[in-house]
Amino acid sequence: MPDQNDISYNEYSLDFFGFLRVVFEKFFGSAGGSGDGVAASSWFSPDVLVDNFVTYWNVFTVFSWLVSALLIFGIIYAYIRDGQLSLVENEGLLRQERLYAQLYGVRTSNKRWDDVETHITTDNPNDWKLAIIEADIMLEDVLKEAGYAGLTIGDKLKSASPTSFTTLDQAWRAHRVRNQIAHSGPDFVLTKKLAQETIAQYKMVFQEFNAL
Repeated sequence: MPDQNDISYNEYSLDFFGFLRVVFEKFFGSAGGSGDGVAASSWFSPDVLVDNFVTYWNVFTVFSWLVSALLIFGIIYAYIRDGQLSLVENEGLLRQERLYAQLYGVRTSNKRWDDVETHITTDNPNDWKLAIIEADIMLEDVLKEAGYAGLTIGDKLKSASPTSFTTLDQAWRAHRVRNQIAHSGPDFVLTKKLAQETIAQYKMVFQEFNAL
């Protein structure tokens, strides 16, 4: 049968506060006795010391949890803000690069675009389709050079932001027409009006990126 000198254990591990109580009792003696001696040493009794330690430890534990929660919240908030600031910074750099290219870039004749315009002015629907397909290839090159991520043109357009890509809607509409041509083949009826509108949309995109 255990006595007061035994070290107590709980279900899973060493009873830390029971261990402290045993140590205090070894050094200071157990609480008890009578007279003024008991009153004078009551604060140093094992029970009082352990109870005070438990109280301070609980306060410290609660305080530690609060500080940890605040730190975790701060880390999450900083991570989110860093991503937002990086996006804003990248968009600002893209705008500055385009502005610099518009002001100081040297424009040269674009043979590929000349071919597109030549094809779109004919009366042959196959030439119109060829013009749109060639313009879509140019679009992919422009988006890749601008730094938009993605394996396909659709992926690159999805990664773009309307705030830094003002002709994004035009790019989507033109690219959808190209997809209809590619997927439907000869069954797709392309009118001259739609072909000219599509090429005009590509042109707006290329002008924004100073590709013409």
